Parts: sequence; C-alpha cells; structure tokens
Amino acid sequence: MKNIYKIIISGLIMTSLFTACEDSEFLEAPTKSTLDESIIFSTPGLARGAIDGILEPMGQTNSYRGRFIPFYGFNTDIEYNFSSDDAGSSQGELMIYDAKPNNTQMNSTNNAWAMMYSGIERANICIRGLRAYGDPQPGTELGQILGEALTLRAIYYADLMKAWGDVPARFEPITSETIYLAKSNRDIIYKQIIADLGEAATLVPWPNETTATSTVEKVNKAFVKGFRARLAMIASGFQQYPDGVRRSSDPDLSVEKMYTLALSEATDVIQSGKASLNPSFEQFWKNYNKEIVTAGGESLWEIPFADGRGRVLFSFAVRHRSVDQYTGQGRGGIAGPVPTVFYDYDEEDTRRDVTCVPYEWATAVNGVSKQELTASDTWYFGKYRYEWMDRYVTSTNDDGVNKVYMRYAEVLLIAAEAANELNGPQAAAPYLKEIRRRAFPAIAHATKVDAYVDNLSTKEDMFNAIVKEHKYEFTGEMERKQNLIRWNLLKTKLDEAKSKMTDFMNRAGDYADVPTTLYYKYKADGETLDIYGLNRGETTNPGVDYSTKSWDALDDVTINSIYKVGVNPDQRQFWPIWQVFIDGSNNQLVNDYDY
Repeated sequence: MKNIYKIIISGLIMTSLFTACEDSEFLEAPTKSTLDESIIFSTPGLARGAIDGILEPMGQTNSYRGRFIPFYGFNTDIEYNFSSDDAGSSQGELMIYDAKPNNTQMNSTNNAWAMMYSGIERANICIRGLRAYGDPQPGTELGQILGEALTLRAIYYADLMKAWGDVPARFEPITSETIYLAKSNRDIIYKQIIADLGEAATLVPWPNETTATSTVEKVNKAFVKGFRARLAMIASGFQQYPDGVRRSSDPDLSVEKMYTLALSEATDVIQSGKASLNPSFEQFWKNYNKEIVTAGGESLWEIPFADGRGRVLFSFAVRHRSVDQYTGQGRGGIAGPVPTVFYDYDEEDTRRDVTCVPYEWATAVNGVSKQELTASDTWYFGKYRYEWMDRYVTSTNDDGVNKVYMRYAEVLLIAAEAANELNGPQAAAPYLKEIRRRAFPAIAHATKVDAYVDNLSTKEDMFNAIVKEHKYEFTGEMERKQNLIRWNLLKTKLDEAKSKMTDFMNRAGDYADVPTTLYYKYKADGETLDIYGLNRGETTNPGVDYSTKSWDALDDVTINSIYKVGVNPDQRQFWPIWQVFIDGSNNQLVNDYDY
C-alpha cells in the first residue's frame, strides 16, 4: 500500500511552528512558535512532523502540483506541450521560450517560486532547531530527520535554479534584517547544497535499513548520493549566466572536481546493492502507476501526493476523453513525445512502445471506452496510464499519483558520462551496457548491447551515445531540458528536432520509409487496438479485417511551435522571475537575460 503523506502539517504543534509560512508571500518574517523549539526538535516524534511541513508546499495548487510539474521541462527535442502552438496562450509561452514576467499562469503570490521559498524557510527552521536542540548524530532518528531536512532544502534550491538561474540564497530562518535579499550567484548555492547533501548522506540510512526508508516517499542514502551526483554534473555544466552561456568559473565547480565527485557518489550507489533496475522497463512503469512505493528498487525518491492531490496522470497520462471503466476523470494528454521519437528507437527496444502511445481512450459509451488512434502529430506518454492503476480515480481535479524525482537508471547514466570524461569509453561501457541490457530482449544482447557499446571507441562517440540513450530512457519524465542545457545542446537539439519533424512531414531523409497509412482493428476484448503500419516499411495492406487511417497530419505550425520563431532558446534557458515578486522585493530582485 502507498504510504500517503497528508498535505497537512502534522497536528496543531506543527501548524503553530510554521504559522508564518502559511502565508503565500515568502518574504514575510516568521512569528515566534507557540511551542518552544527546544521541545519540538529534541523530540523525534515532533520533529518528524516538521518534515511533513517542509513537503507541504509542494502540494499547493500553484506549486509543484498544478504549475511546476505540468509546465517545467518543455519543450525539448523529445517532449512537447500541446499548448505550444496555441497563439497567445499563457501556458504555451512557458514552453516556447517566450515567457514574460507577467505571465498569467504564473504571476501570482502563491506560485511555485513562493511555495519553494516557503518550503526552504520551513527547512531552515528545522535545521536550526535540530542542530541547536536535537543532537542529530548518524544512526539516530534525529540524525535521519536532519538529513531529510537538508535534502528537501536542496531539492527546492535545485528546482529554483533549474527554472530561474540565479536566485536569493537563504540558509537561515528569516529575520527582520533579511526579509529582502538580492539574487546570489548560483555557484554559491550549488556549493552549499552539494556540501549539505554530503552531510545528509552520513545521516540517512540506505533503503530498507529503517522503517522510514522502506518507502520511496522518504529520503534515503541511495537517493541522496544519486541526487548529489546529479547536482555535481549540473553545477559544472554549461548554463546561461547573465554574461552568456558558459561553464562555471569557480574552481570548486570544475569539470574534473565535479565529475570525480559524481562518479564517486554514483558508484557508491551502484556498488551498495541497495538499488537496482527493474528487470522489465514496462513492469517498472506498471508498478509506478499501481503506486507501489517499496524502496530498494529503481525509484529512488518520489514527490508524495495524497489520493486527492497531485496532477501527474491528470496532466501527462494517455488521454481519456471521458469518465470510463478505468478512471473517474476524463483527463491526461496535455503533452507528449515529439512525433519523430517513436521512429528514432530501435524496433527491438522494449522502451519504445511503453513510452510512445499513438492512441487515446475515446468518449465512453454506456461507461465503457475503447482505444482510438490519434494523428501523427499527437502521441502520448505511455509511462503514465490510468488503465494501469489499481485505484479508480474519483477526484475531478487530482489523481494522487506520485512524481518520480529520480530513478536508478539516471545513476547509471551519470556514472557512464563521468567515467567516460575522466577515464575514457571503456570505463563507461559497463554502465551503458546495463541500461541497454534491460532495454533489449536477451536474443539481441550480442548485437544491440555488447557490439553496439564496444564499438564506441572514442570519448566523443560514447558521449553522443549517452545523449541518445538518455532520450530513449527518459522521454516523458521532463529531465531532458536541463541536461540539454548542461551539455550546451539546447538550441542544437531543438533545431535538430525541427529538421527531423520536417523530414517526417515530407517522408524524406531518415523518415522516408515511415508509412503514411495505418491499419487497425480491435482485439477480442473489443477495446484494445491491433495496429499495423507503425513500423518502418509496413505498407502492405494486412487484409479486409482492418480499417485505415491517414498517418500524415504534421504541419509547419506544429514544427515551429517547438520554440518561438525569432527566439534563441539559449538566450531563454530560464523563466523570468514573475512580476509580483519583483514588485514585492523592495527593489532587490531584477530579471536578467533581457527580460
């Protein structure tokens, strides 16, 4: 059973502790807790409730739940939001690299920016209290709680910098003297949270070593180390600074130092045996939709949502046009894979048909729906499916399914990338092989795993293969954008996506052999499609039992919606700080990048 975290601070004690944080304006100074912090943070049961308080802002409507998760991460060379080609759409502007500070979807005092700082303030109070009153040593419950608080604060800061670049650094509770702060160089924040995670890794246990770490809804050592490895790669990577796109000039964040750290942390996780790939890619995603949250497998940590909160399937699942036999909400499908992604996979790659779905569930008749083919410009993320859930969603606004924040496959690819940079392709090969071994059937391992990887003889070849593998592994998880940025490939890959889509539209180049007609019929269950013509070269009519559908709907408007014409995505890698926060900052906050 899913160990649901309630989107309520545990009890009146925690409510009083975080009274000031309940206000959506993060710049408010906190009031004195009505219960002395010396009692709260020296008592494990009370301190544990404070961790729920740190998480609570994620579930707010305009926070992760309804704004950050649905909109951050688009558009890339593999994922695009279907609002992108809606002229004048405030949602679309967020994805086409044309967001404005007054964007109506985001410019509110209770937006994700405010909620992230609310979570940070709560974490700061907890961290201060635990250090002052709790004696949080490794192997103790209070030590574990401190490790969790440090990690959750790092998550908020990592996501702030991912979306906005330089942001205010606030690592102590707000005082009257620190209500208003200017932005800090993000390098300072990266160094702090990387150090914090190093401390947290000494405090939190491995998965299943304690009751708390038996679920992926709680922080564990495998996640902390994997997350630290991710941040090391990001901090040393390319990104837009006010003076241009470059790597950090801070020697502490050099490629050599950060890649060495990332490889060390990733190999610690790999060698621990405390996390592993699910043997089946499809089964991993079925288990995820079934809300199996047992730790020690592939999912390292998930943002936990209660049944009546969270919009992951609501936003990204295979589309259901109405209430039907699988769900009480007709939702899903606000975004999907770029149309060419399906055809970039090897046909034997088992990840393809899990990831890219060319159908939706039609409007139900007498409560029962069946699959219906979409157009060639509309694919859905098959990793998210109401039909794979064990629970029937009854909420009209939320599905309650967690958001996977990091999984073990990423640790393997981080190890591969860092090992390649530091020691060459042979050092990277075992990690890439492990990813591909899961992806392909055993009969194909000799050619699609061993021979393929062994043929990557240079660092450049291996790096390019890792970039491709990331696409095949993570489409639909909205991790691509930040990685393209740190690889200095954002505009390059977006332009490549446009070129590929143009070839697909014209059935030219690499897509010349993609069929223009699909053939379909229904299987014996009366609801599941049997499709012929999706694979390259499948052009022969399979028989009179099949109906036909044109597979040729892509147009220039959709292609150009990957990013706004006339905009350079490398000059718009971040969202602007929303105007309401600029106006309320006492002239401390400004937007860079010509916003």
